[in-house]
Amino acid sequence: MKNRTTSIPPNTEEEKKLIRRSYRRLLRGVKSKLNAEDQNNIRKAYELAVDAHKTQRRKSGEPYILHPIEVARICVEEIGLGPTGIICALLHDVVEDTDISLKYIGEEFGGKIAMIVDGLTKFKDLDTLSPQAENFKKVLSTMAKDVRVVLIKMADRLHNMRTLGSMPPHKQLKIASETNYIYAPLAHRLGLYNMKTEFQDLTMKILNPEEYHDVAQKLKETKRDRNQYINEFVKPLEHKLDAIGVPYRIFGRPKSISSIWNKLKTKGVAFEEIYDLFAIRIIVDVPLGIEKNICWQVYTIVTETNTPIPERLKDWITTPKANGYESLHTTVIGPKGRFVEVQIRSERMHEIAEKGFAAHWKYKGVKQTNFDVFSVWLDNVREILDNPGNDPVEFIKDFKTNLFNEEIYVFTPKGDMKILPEGATALDFAFYIHSEVGYHCKAVKVNNLLVPLGHKLKSGDQVSVETNKSQKPSESWLNYVITGKARSKIRSSMKEEVRKKGEMGKETLMRKMKNIKADFESNADMLVTHFGFVSRPDLYYAIFKEELNIQQELKKFKVEGGKLTLIEEEKKETKKAEKSGVASTKGRRNFKGKPLLLIDNKPASQFKHSLATCCAPVLGDPVFAYITAQGEAKIHRNTCPNAEHLMANYAYRMMKAEWVDSDNTDFVTTLLITGIDGRGVAQKITGFITNDLKLDMRSISMDGNQGFFQGRIKVVVKNKDQLHLTMKSLKEMDGVYSVIREE
Repeated sequence: MKNRTTSIPPNTEEEKKLIRRSYRRLLRGVKSKLNAEDQNNIRKAYELAVDAHKTQRRKSGEPYILHPIEVARICVEEIGLGPTGIICALLHDVVEDTDISLKYIGEEFGGKIAMIVDGLTKFKDLDTLSPQAENFKKVLSTMAKDVRVVLIKMADRLHNMRTLGSMPPHKQLKIASETNYIYAPLAHRLGLYNMKTEFQDLTMKILNPEEYHDVAQKLKETKRDRNQYINEFVKPLEHKLDAIGVPYRIFGRPKSISSIWNKLKTKGVAFEEIYDLFAIRIIVDVPLGIEKNICWQVYTIVTETNTPIPERLKDWITTPKANGYESLHTTVIGPKGRFVEVQIRSERMHEIAEKGFAAHWKYKGVKQTNFDVFSVWLDNVREILDNPGNDPVEFIKDFKTNLFNEEIYVFTPKGDMKILPEGATALDFAFYIHSEVGYHCKAVKVNNLLVPLGHKLKSGDQVSVETNKSQKPSESWLNYVITGKARSKIRSSMKEEVRKKGEMGKETLMRKMKNIKADFESNADMLVTHFGFVSRPDLYYAIFKEELNIQQELKKFKVEGGKLTLIEEEKKETKKAEKSGVASTKGRRNFKGKPLLLIDNKPASQFKHSLATCCAPVLGDPVFAYITAQGEAKIHRNTCPNAEHLMANYAYRMMKAEWVDSDNTDFVTTLLITGIDGRGVAQKITGFITNDLKLDMRSISMDGNQGFFQGRIKVVVKNKDQLHLTMKSLKEMDGVYSVIREE
């Protein structure tokens, strides 16, 4: 993402003062003492960047150099990087955006700086299906050599998100979706909790602005009561904590807006009914050798003062999370019967929790800190990267599965502990041990019992794998795994199998074309496009599998001078359909009245288009257009479950879309309703919808169980305002607990 424009006038004197102030602020944030060489290189990098970017401005109009300076400050103050990180952050855009060459960077600052800057420099003029995926793959490839590449990239994205307001709305949408899709999970996996939270809040502010401001306003209104309650909870603890004689800090930490919104959605409750809007954090300043003992001592004080909920205890001190996170979490019943989450950790643990992977270097020489989990994770990323010909979009999907939030702990027959994502299977475990073990996995035993390859593992399982050299992966294995490493290795093996079988399909095609005197090379790519395949190997494989009867299909062409030409009648029909913008009526909506929609500021009638069934947008929903491989514009809601994936990997196919007012329209949307079950509840609700709200229904299903009901109703509405009014009216009905629009 580039928040940049090029401008002829250089920086004014006032702007130069602002730049110098920003640079001094950066230097004040450096906590470690810099030697003379570091000071000299930082100053040299700053002066080079200032001169290189002097005629460039951001979309907001401010000098562009303020961006790399701020990225460097984030690297120092919020992530904890040192001199090398500062230099690379200052230079991270000069090769991509100016005439400065990578060779010059290497000559001036050395090979390591040049390597990191190269990792941060995007490919130019990529002829690829997904430039974003290709560039992100490049970042991660360099990360495997030096993790500072991805940490600086995260700082770069954070500052861009903080200053996104000057970008056009459709660009904001693309960038926010990409951030939520890959950068927020990556921040979590690297242990950068504050950054992850801010990414999620900033993306929510763009993707769900109404909900964001609603939660933010309610948090503001309840801040005073919340602070009073925190003081009430903390007061009886302080005297007992003072008695153990160790330095400590205790404070309340509000939950993020996005996490509160997720609870509102998943639990289907009102804001007023969520009690855990904050967590109490107790941080002790003690030496490494007594950290665990003191943390458990603090836990005893907390649970003696308040009633604990045993099943809510999370011990990440004994077994840290896969991203190195260490802390004791428990939930207790505080004053007035409210649930309160308490987090207990040492200052060392807190620094790791705040700065994640960056703190790894500071503590990696300290025993008992379990930082080998980072090395294992990086090894997995390297293995995914090492697969030759790995498609960038497939790579991003595989990589994302390594960014899991929850994990399980399983054991080898020798008792070695392995950390896998929640939901991992027996076959995932085999590939996790070693690629060759996975390739030749014949059977798996869990706790000495034979299980299917797709058996889901649980924490505490002991797993053993039996192999056979003659065993090979099959396509069905992709259904048995969830981890990126396993999927990548299986897919790589299958590609080799497809290539071999494709060669036989290619021979069949060459023979058929020779029979009709058609030249193979000059027609092969045309056939790939005509039949809708991505590449020649895909066409060859389909012929081998007999999914495409090439002998019959070739009868639709005539041969002129060795070239295949579609028979004229069919060609005319195809052109006629394309001109009318309708290739098929299947799955399409008929739009009546004046134009409902603008796509790229043009009437939607000029495009082949339809509403996406995955999110069922209605008039008034913020939407975007996604151009499919077949050239059709699919209209999705900004909050569509598929939006993040599409925008993160296929942003070049996105087009701006916006509604035009119209009364002569209708949209079908699905409402999920829960409440107290009783006689005639279905009749009562349907009667209210049809008689009081005057709406048509397309379908209804209700399921009652032990005094509780769940209903799924498809209703026809004119626009988003009518939908909101419908949901509000239904929720006000006696016995109705929640009304949610199906995502």
